[in-house]
Amino acid sequence: MAVKAKKTPMSAAHKQALAEGREQSRVVRDYLDALEAHKPKRGRKRTAESVKKNLADVNQSLKSAGGSSKLELIQRRRDLEVELAGMQGGGTDVGALEKAFVKVGKSYAGRKSISYAAFREFGVPADVLKRAGIKRANA
Repeated sequence: MAVKAKKTPMSAAHKQALAEGREQSRVVRDYLDALEAHKPKRGRKRTAESVKKNLADVNQSLKSAGGSSKLELIQRRRDLEVELAGMQGGGTDVGALEKAFVKVGKSYAGRKSISYAAFREFGVPADVLKRAGIKRANA
């Protein structure tokens, strides 16, 4: 019969290290999510006025629509309302997330073995990586 290993309580330093790692992961995840959400899209940038015009067109079309086309127009209206609210709400403060990333990026990258090139491929600007202290590897 195998002998059960005795459980030893975690030290305060170990608990602190775990908490620090979770916090760094949260900061990096939030910054990368914000970068992904604010990635420029192809084509002409939509303005609040163009979205409002599309919304008015959809509302006009809804008056005479029926069946599945009415359902699709209702969904289109909801999508336009969400898009308009996002334009007017100001959105996420990417600058604050970037500042937090700069503070923890080097430590996080070292702990997770994430290279400069991987961050760049994801879309993190080179100047942000430089401020974070993440350097290119000599490969």
